[in-house]
Parts: sequence; C-alpha cells; structure tokens
Amino acid sequence: MIKRMTFKQFLFILPLLIFIGIFSIYPIVTSLMYTLFDYRTNDQQHNSFYMSQQLNGELYAQDLGYVSWFIETDMATEGLSSEDVAEFEAIKAEVDELQKEYKDSKGVEKVSSETIEEIKAFNKDTRERLTAIYDRNADLDMYNRDGMPQILDDMDSCVVESNFIGLKGFGKLFTDTRFFKALLHTLLFTVISVAIELVIGMILALIMDKAIKGIGAVRTIALIPWAIPTAVSAMIWSYMYDGSYGVISKIFSVIGLIPKQSAMLLTANGAMTSVVISDVWKTAPYMALLLLAGLQVIDRGLYESASIDGAGPIKTFFRITLPLIKPSLLVALLFRTMDAFRVYDLIAILTGGGPGNGTESLSVYSYKLMFGQSNYGYGSVVVMGMAVCVAVIAVLYVKVLGAEVINND
Repeated sequence: MIKRMTFKQFLFILPLLIFIGIFSIYPIVTSLMYTLFDYRTNDQQHNSFYMSQQLNGELYAQDLGYVSWFIETDMATEGLSSEDVAEFEAIKAEVDELQKEYKDSKGVEKVSSETIEEIKAFNKDTRERLTAIYDRNADLDMYNRDGMPQILDDMDSCVVESNFIGLKGFGKLFTDTRFFKALLHTLLFTVISVAIELVIGMILALIMDKAIKGIGAVRTIALIPWAIPTAVSAMIWSYMYDGSYGVISKIFSVIGLIPKQSAMLLTANGAMTSVVISDVWKTAPYMALLLLAGLQVIDRGLYESASIDGAGPIKTFFRITLPLIKPSLLVALLFRTMDAFRVYDLIAILTGGGPGNGTESLSVYSYKLMFGQSNYGYGSVVVMGMAVCVAVIAVLYVKVLGAEVINND
C-alpha cells in the first residue's frame, strides 16, 4: 500500500521544488518560448514577443514631428512655386493633426487592424506627395531632400508586425549548414578528447590506486590541471601555441608535426588539435578521479586469487578490474561526454571558433547568434538542438553501457 504524502512532509520538499522550478524548469520553458518567435533585440520590429500587429505610437509621434519640421524648413526654399508651398502646408497640417493624436503614446501598444491600415495608407500617401514635390524641384537646393526618405522609412517601421514564427525556426535549423558544421566540429572534439582522456585517466587511476610511498603527493600533483580554471588554462595554452614565441608550437614545428610554427592556431586542423590537447591536459585528471573511486571499492582479495591462479596484469584488468568499475566508467564517460559536447569557454578563449569557423562548436555558435547578433530566437533554437543531441548521447550511453548497471542493485 502506497502512503500518501502529508502536508507537513510536502513542506519539507517545497524549497527544493521551488529551487528546481526557478533554476531548471523556468529557463527551459523560457528557451522554448524564445524558439517560437523571431526575437532580436537590435531590431525594433522583433525586440519583444508580438503575436499581432502593433504600433510604436511614441516613436511614431516623434517621426511625425521631424517630418513637420523638415517640411517647414523646405517650404522656405527660394524658387519654390506657390502650388508646391500650398501642398507642403496641406501635408504639414495633416501630419500635425496626426501627431497630436499620438503625442501621449507610451512605447509599443496594440491597436486595431483598421488603425494599422489607416497608418500605412497615410504613410504611403505622404511619401508619394512629398517625393513628387522634391522631384518637381530637383534643381532647387532643398535642405531635407536626402533626410526626408529616412524619416519616412522610420515611420513605416513604427508599425510592428507579428514576429511569431511557431516551429519555422526548427525548419530553418535543418537547412542551416553552419549548424551542421558546428555539430561536426563538436562531435569530432568530443569523440577524440573523451577517448584520449579515458585512456590517460585509466592509467592515472591505476597508478593512484597503488599503495606506494608518496602516492598522496602523486594524486595531488595529478589533479592540479583539473583545479585550474578553464579560462586560465586556455590563456596559458594560447601563449604556448603562439606562432611567434610559443614553446609548444616551436617544438611541434621542429619535430615536423606542423609545417611551420604559426600553423598551430592559424589552420583549422592545427587549431582543433590545439583545443583537444588543452582539453585532455585539463580534464584527464577529472576522468582519473572518477575511475579511481570505482577502483577503490574493488575487493583486493579478487586480485590475490587471480594472482594465485596465474592470471597476468592484462588478463586481470580485463576480467576483474574493467567489469567491476563499469558503474564508475559509465558515470565518467557520461559526465565527460556531455561536458565536452557543451564546450564553450576553452574554444571561445583559445580560438574563438576560428580560423574560418574551423573549431566553432554548437555552444560557440549559439553564443555568437544570441550575444554577437542579438538573435535570441534562432539562438534558442540552436540551444534546443544541442539539448536534444545531449539527451540522445545520454540515452545511448545508458542503453549501451548502463543496462547491467541499472538492473543491478
């Protein structure tokens, strides 16, 4: 019989639920909402969530004021015919009247579709009439001839169209070649770096698991790279990769691994290699730490029995050590793979995604979209695509490596 949770018991977990709601569920829901809109903060037409046509009445009133002032200035132009002056006066009167209607408006407001159509018709008629006057007097030096079209364009932009696009952003994602290139770079970086880290981490874990003199110092030294902040380690490696005075690039060029010292960060292959080396140096100790936790719980009697039976180190490793650390191995691979797939700081500082987007990961691409181009709508779509990839990776790991781990108590 399942007992129901009492109100007092619920109060104990309520802070946790609130924490999860604020810091986990809310960001996910917000990101999903952003994917449904063409949201761009650097564009007046898309800097909020508009489900229908709206009007920026405050800005529209300002633009009407500029039009009135420009007309008043150009009316005083010498050589202007009385008919054109009268036309200018008629247009100015209409503009002033409309400005009074919207002078008290505050920002973007929802208006009826009829009002939107009336404003569009007024803008179009005003543009045609003013253009006709300027064209008829092309030989006259009218001060606002070039500035008037810009103000009229601003008036048109005051009508804010709906930027709700639904699932079109995800449709665009499937045709975005840059997204798939970034995905390829991310997968390449993840597979190579995690594979190397697994081998090095296993070796370090086996060494740190030995009960030898000074093993404490060995463990401490081995974990120093992991303790250094990623931004700091990226800066360190950038100096060592420098094409002019970097010690690593110099050594690689001398032994023939790269054609010249500057190729380390100035070619796509060299830059990707640099990023992988830097990541392996920093996170292999983390992999070793997770694997060491699994090695510590293995019964030492199993190794003694295997030794008595004549099993060598290699056979002992594959028959005893590897099967028994499978839970720790799953955790280590899962954590490191998801972390590597979401890599941002190392690439952003070391290469910036270059050269020629040759090391651009999905995280770097989404950052450039959202903060470089202020395109938060499509940037959120890329983030959601990356989240789906991470979820698929997690499921594959659990299915391939974790079936027995999950079923065992």
